[in-house]
Amino acid sequence: MNAENVFGFVIYLMVAMFMAGIGIFQLKSKSPVGFYSGEKPPREDELSDVKAWNKKHGLMWLFYSVIIMVSYGIGAMMGDTVWCVIPMCGGIIIPIPIMIWYHHKLMKTYLKK
Repeated sequence: MNAENVFGFVIYLMVAMFMAGIGIFQLKSKSPVGFYSGEKPPREDELSDVKAWNKKHGLMWLFYSVIIMVSYGIGAMMGDTVWCVIPMCGGIIIPIPIMIWYHHKLMKTYLKK
């Protein structure tokens, strides 16, 4: 393992730990959490189930942290080729629109009408 791989691993690990921290914070939160997209989180009286809302958002961020590390592992296994960038960047970028879609799905499920 060369210095570039160690440096890359440390960066991906720090990013994954940050995302996992968001997930853990959301799982433990008693008040409604937001998606971190600049929007305010809903008020408790606007949600049908605050605990489920927080749990699903927290698990989403934890899953994202796992995807980040798996994408790094796949890229690292490909060696020092230009193609290793595809899984490494894809693991960070591709989940974001999926997470936004899932957040909107949770809004339709848990926001009171």
